Amino acid sequence: MAKLSSLDDLLVHELQDIYHAEGQILKALPKMAKAATNPDLKAAFEEHRLQTKGHARRLEEVFKLLGLPAKGKKCEGMAGLIEEGKTTMEQDAEPAVRDAALIAAAQKVEHYEIAAYGCVCTYAEMLGHEEVHELLGQNLDEEEITDQRLTALAETVINPDAEEEGVESERVR
Repeated sequence: MAKLSSLDDLLVHELQDIYHAEGQILKALPKMAKAATNPDLKAAFEEHRLQTKGHARRLEEVFKLLGLPAKGKKCEGMAGLIEEGKTTMEQDAEPAVRDAALIAAAQKVEHYEIAAYGCVCTYAEMLGHEEVHELLGQNLDEEEITDQRLTALAETVINPDAEEEGVESERVR
């Protein structure tokens, strides 16, 4: 890895990381949608897949504004989160419990992205890259909204259904 000598270097390094992360997410979301049983959760994953395509396009525009090629460097953090989500999908679980676990896995990913976008937004702002800051801020805003939507879906539908499945399972025993 090249030496990080300046905040500009760090900005580029982190942009390459999140660009690669978005690519990993694009591959994982269809699998998560397929594993989900709740139609609203399936729709949320599909909607976020489309949104993630937009995030990648904005990142490509950011690289262009900075005069750099749009390329990623392997994001180990996201790779770990996606592997954890894959394990969740393969686990033997009641449908609503699996959906609750999928939301938990998705929110871990969202929180990672929120942290990453928060950092690069700050760096871009400090470095005077106003257009870059604006584009990255749009991605950050959308990640936060997705996280809020997943929370609402979990609290109002998925988690209560999972709790009910647990109660039903106890009655059968």
